Amino acid sequence: MGNDRDVEQALARINTSVPHPARVYDYLLGGKDNYEADRAVAEQVLAQTTGLVEGVKENRAFLGRAVRHLAEQGVTQFLDLGTGIPTQGNTHEVAQAVNPNARVVYVDNDPIVMNHARALLRGTPEGRTAYIEADMLEPESVLKHPRTLETLDFSQPVAVIVIGVLMYFTDEQDPWGVVKQYSDATCRGSHLALTHTTADFQPEILGAFEESYQSPGAIKLTNRSGPEIARFFEGYALVEPGLITTFAWRPEEPAPSGTISGAYAAIGRKL
Repeated sequence: MGNDRDVEQALARINTSVPHPARVYDYLLGGKDNYEADRAVAEQVLAQTTGLVEGVKENRAFLGRAVRHLAEQGVTQFLDLGTGIPTQGNTHEVAQAVNPNARVVYVDNDPIVMNHARALLRGTPEGRTAYIEADMLEPESVLKHPRTLETLDFSQPVAVIVIGVLMYFTDEQDPWGVVKQYSDATCRGSHLALTHTTADFQPEILGAFEESYQSPGAIKLTNRSGPEIARFFEGYALVEPGLITTFAWRPEEPAPSGTISGAYAAIGRKL
């Protein structure tokens, strides 16, 4: 993994004319690993949704808080689905700062992430960090991938991380069934951490946010209600403070004024 041929093959598969959620997200976070098609979608969304950048940054901040909490509770294994383009505060960096022996598998279907795999894979000598290019909608291919099996021991607790991804799947793609397949592969005491956009709190703004993703050629996005998002946690006990906005989940500092309560966040412990 990570040799020159892998990188060349990954670059050859990148279609810069089609926007990808990971690259749109990267642009919104102020990154540089995006293309014109990604920037066009992001600018269209920004034009219709005030406070979006703050919400995106908070979504990323929740990832750090969630992984830190889990690592501090003794979790040593993480399966990060739809990881996106590497930036600061990646799952392995946060987890291994708490426990250098932590093991992390990243999963994404965007070839550009492969191009950044070398930087992504620089974990601690004591731990292990792996990246696989795969579609998280095909759990069996992820769970049975050689790098997954080499890195994670599913007889021991694993934290499944799904941050800012599930809203890009339609109901017809059955994201609940997909998440359940990953949950079923983990043992009792494992965890599920996720965020998901919602229009529960600011329907007009978040309705416009969803609508801005519906133009021809754009990425599709589906807001879901609290009860719909809670369905992902069937078989789990929610960690306090439960299913709540990302800004309210154990914040380290007050939310800036003008922020949008546009996403739910939660961690559950498998019963």
